[in-house]
Amino acid sequence: MGKNIAVIFGGTSSEYSVSLQSAASVLENFPKKYNAVPIWITRKGKWFHFWGSIDNIRADKLERCEKAVLSPDRTSKCLITKTENITISAAFPVMHGMGGEDGTLQGLIELAGIPLCGCGTLSSAICMDKFRAHKLVSTADIAVPAGRVFSMRDKIDTAEIELEIGFPAYVKPLRGGSSCGISRVVNADELISAVKKAFEFDSEIIIEQEIKGVEVGCAVMGNNDLITGEVDEIKIEDGFFDYTEKYTPKTSQILCPAPVAADISNQIKQTAKTIYKTLGCKGFARVDMFLDENGNIIFNEVNTIPGFTEHSRFPSMMKAAGYTFSQVVEMIIEGATNE
Repeated sequence: MGKNIAVIFGGTSSEYSVSLQSAASVLENFPKKYNAVPIWITRKGKWFHFWGSIDNIRADKLERCEKAVLSPDRTSKCLITKTENITISAAFPVMHGMGGEDGTLQGLIELAGIPLCGCGTLSSAICMDKFRAHKLVSTADIAVPAGRVFSMRDKIDTAEIELEIGFPAYVKPLRGGSSCGISRVVNADELISAVKKAFEFDSEIIIEQEIKGVEVGCAVMGNNDLITGEVDEIKIEDGFFDYTEKYTPKTSQILCPAPVAADISNQIKQTAKTIYKTLGCKGFARVDMFLDENGNIIFNEVNTIPGFTEHSRFPSMMKAAGYTFSQVVEMIIEGATNE
């Protein structure tokens, strides 16, 4: 009998639907040497042990399931259901956004003493916080965009924003993913509505400088000895790489490998590794950066649980480097179970 690996998906964030698609792809490519134990968390936060079809995960149809809870008892390391206790050898969260990627779920798993596939509590929380991640990465002599953080209680002076950050600028929820709640504003008149939109997704927001250039990314895997996928580049004709373009592209393309010189590609990969280590990442993450008009690399953000569909950027980067989807999943699991 292989080890039981809890695959946790769904959740209460705005990225619930994306999580279902990612989890379905992970389960379809699950290494046969392990037993997947799917755990579905509903939009309201209810936990279920799920043993239905992968198609029904994609269709958001909860069937063939039983209420479940992860035991906090470090000596048991199990999923508790009404009919059985299932021993868990490692937990693989495939959840994006708040409540899944921000350190809260990771804290529960680590409290239970279960080996965790991917970044731990601290690194997950820091990477989710765009401003504090920037502050930490800047200590490694890596450039970051200019930005300011605001809470709902703060007064936003548009003249100050124009002076300190300039327009165009991006208004973002401080903690979030899939570009939910993000707006590009080109003048002060657009700022207030963009701020209101961002506050629908978080209690704090960041107003950030626009970087002239292209967005590039790099998949990084490992704990000590790191490997990378090939660098990719986002090519978009109009606007920015928002939620629609990420999941139903209309004017954007992902070029992988990125059409950059070999020395630039290597520099991006090395910078991604430095960022990964600086933020305490483990297991896997996707590091997003900008390559500006002068060839400078500027840090954007780290996705500690990036999209995991067959067409998502992370598995595509790893595929371009010679790793199949199943190999990537196996490497992530082994990184947790062999520590």
